Order: sequence, then C-alpha cells, then structure tokens
Amino acid sequence: MKVLGIETSCDETSVAIVDHRGTILTNLVRTQFEEHKKFMGVVPEIAARAHIDVLPDMIRQALEETHLTFKDFYGIAVTAGPGLIGGLSVGVMMAKAIASTHDKPFLAVNHLVAHALTTRLTHQTPFPYLVLLVSGGHCQLLIARDVDDFELLGQTIDDAVGEAFDKTAKLLGYGYPGGPQIEEKAKTGDPTRFAFPRPLITHPRYGFNFSFSGLKTAVRETIYRLNPLSQCDISDICASFQQAVADIFTKRADQALKYCQANAIPVKHFVIAGGVASNHYIREALIGVAGKNQVEFVAPPVKLCTDNAAMVAWAGLEKLKKGHIDDLSVAPRPRWPLPSRKGRKCLK
Repeated sequence: MKVLGIETSCDETSVAIVDHRGTILTNLVRTQFEEHKKFMGVVPEIAARAHIDVLPDMIRQALEETHLTFKDFYGIAVTAGPGLIGGLSVGVMMAKAIASTHDKPFLAVNHLVAHALTTRLTHQTPFPYLVLLVSGGHCQLLIARDVDDFELLGQTIDDAVGEAFDKTAKLLGYGYPGGPQIEEKAKTGDPTRFAFPRPLITHPRYGFNFSFSGLKTAVRETIYRLNPLSQCDISDICASFQQAVADIFTKRADQALKYCQANAIPVKHFVIAGGVASNHYIREALIGVAGKNQVEFVAPPVKLCTDNAAMVAWAGLEKLKKGHIDDLSVAPRPRWPLPSRKGRKCLK
C-alpha cells in the first residue's frame, strides 16, 4: 500500500510517497526562506503563489524518482488544516484533482495529527503515548490514544513557542526562521545570567497550559535595556531564553506523566513532535524527565520534525487502514481541532 502525500500548510512545499510498512520512498521538501527572508516572517499570499509555482513539478519529480504512476497509489493524502488558507487550498485542490481523475481515495489530514503520528512512522510507537507538540503555530500537550482520538491536556493560551523563538531572533537582528540561530548562539552563552520568567508553571489553576507572551516581553525589555548589545550579551540572552523554555517544558511534561500514572493511563512513551522538536538542548532536557518517570523518550529525526509530506502520507495511511476516507467536498480549514472520540476538553 503506497500513499502520495502533499503538504502546503505554511511555507514548505512537500511531496512524499510512503508505504504501509513505514518506508519513505521519497520525501521532497522545498523551503521558501528566500521568498520570506526580507519580511522577517511568512507572508501568506507569497507562500500560496510559491506553492502553485513548484507543486506540479515536485509531484512529477516524486513519480520519476520512484518509477511509479498514479495508478500505483492506494490513496492521495493532503494537509487540509490547520494552516494558512491560501496554501492549504493549493494542496487540497491538487490532491482532489489527482484523486478524482485517477479514482483514488481522498484523505484529508489534520496537520497536528500528522505531527503527532510521525513517531509511529519512525519508531512504531504503540498507543497510548504522551505528546508534546511544539511548532511555530502550536504548543500542545496531548495523550495520543488512537489515530482519531487525542486527549488535550494543555495548550498555549497566547503565543506558540516557535513564534517566541522567531520573535526573539528578530529582536536580536537575525533572520527567519529564528529557532536554529537562537540554538546556535546559546551554545556559547550563560543560561543563568538573565532570570527570564517561566509563566504559569507555579499556578495550579492553569493546569497543563502554557504561556509565552510574558517571556517574550521580558526578552524584549532586556534587549532594549542593554542596547547596544555585545556578542556576549546576545549569547547569554539566547541561552537564558532557551533555558526558560526548557524549564517550562520539563515542568509540564513531568506533571503530565505523573497525571497519567495517577489515572492509570498506560503511557510508556513520551514523544516530542513539531519544528521546535529539532532543538537538541530541549530534547536533552526532556530525556531527563522521561527517565525520571520511567518512560521511553522518542523524537523523530530532525528532518521529519519540520513540516513535510512524509508525515502527511503516513497519517493518510493510518486513516486508510481504519477505513476513514473523505469526500471530495471536504474544504480546507485554517482552524481544525484535534479529533477526540469522547469530546475531551482541555483541563483547567
């Protein structure tokens, strides 16, 4: 069983082919760094046009590399949300056209589900497992119970952590995306120099939720106060910011794992997914939390942490195995909550 996957939810255009055994036959990714660099962030209209320009050729390239034709696929999977509506529309229309023309099942994939299920593609992680899903647009703590059943324990009440990384990098004069540059500068910095806040983690009434707006504000005020900055100042700010994020994550992960134990939820794996999961410093901090709670820490390879079509194709395969096929009338959704069969809500 082979599925063609298409990803166009933000600023990466990606096409992949994955089979039911978890073999990635091809995973093409075209970034838009150059298009958005001068704007210090993603411009939706530019992103959509870029997807239109390259997607047809990328699909042809994927077929040529694998020596396959559309008749070889069991389904066509595409990110249908959440994301930028222009980019989503490009991918969804292309996937529908292929599925309709070649009479193949159409599989509308939730982008967050695709990230959360990547660990099953790379590590065959069994349900249930705890997931920290962290990216430029999302920050959520979940229990993955099945392909279509996620319990949302907590989420950001304001900004996503990836956005906080990008805004901090922008304040320091670095380009987009900011995460890799912050991590690199932090290697030579002192993480204890600046006592940046760890919002919410000492307030029980907020449950497992996150907040990063106060942290961003503290970083901005520090930069303005010290201006002009020395290279030492920049490294110390990056290291202190990164340490604050790591402390927030370790605290919430520890709370969530203890919650699972107290409620007899048989979680044996703690997974990190999403673009921020490529940060090695944060990974190391979370490995310690997993070991402390006697669960296995799992992180996909770095190249599968950022947006890619391999995870979309795999999520489509997971749907296909359960007999979940979508109608061609499905529309792209800029907002799309994770599915829960029991309507579980975020704990307060």
